[in-house]
Amino acid sequence: MKSYSLSLLLIVYFWGSVQSLYFHIGESERKCFIEEIPDETTVVSHYKVELFDVRTGGYTPPMPGVGMNVEVKDPDMKIVLSRVYSYEGKFSFTSHIPGEHIICLNSNTSGWVTGTQLRVHLDIQVGDQAIDYAQVAQKEKLSDLQLRIRQLVEQVEQITKEQSYQRFREERFRQTSESTHQRVFYWSLSQLFILLLMGFWQMKHLKSFFEAKKLV
Repeated sequence: MKSYSLSLLLIVYFWGSVQSLYFHIGESERKCFIEEIPDETTVVSHYKVELFDVRTGGYTPPMPGVGMNVEVKDPDMKIVLSRVYSYEGKFSFTSHIPGEHIICLNSNTSGWVTGTQLRVHLDIQVGDQAIDYAQVAQKEKLSDLQLRIRQLVEQVEQITKEQSYQRFREERFRQTSESTHQRVFYWSLSQLFILLLMGFWQMKHLKSFFEAKKLV
């Protein structure tokens, strides 16, 4: 059972570590993505913006001045990152609390031609997947074996963070379940009290009615 759970965790970890996609965005549109991230985890996102060409029906590199405004908020809705970038590059940030981080992108309209459309390629890399090991090896002058050991250490640390985050989610889910159960209990109790009160009032009203009609 432990082996199965570990295998499932590894699949989820490697599946969720890299998310590559593209989407279309209009001049005034704002696209947001929710990313569940453990605490103290680095996230690096590579992106590229392409402009729709009406003449060819395809997408080409945009004109100078076109870029993306990137805003990242943590689970407490505090701004972690807010900057305007060029039409191609990367942005990065480090989470300080676990939970759902909101990544929003929208165009800087100053370089736009009205009515055009952009296609944005976005590649989100989380944890050790965000580390450029070739650059690390060159900078720290690591051998192939040392680099491989470094990668394994980083992966183990990231898996540990993922496990801690799963425990955090389980605890939060348990608290939510208990809170919901408590609210349902008090709501049922309130309904029972109202029904008893209405029954008592009806009996008292009927008694007064029968006494007024001298039926009792």
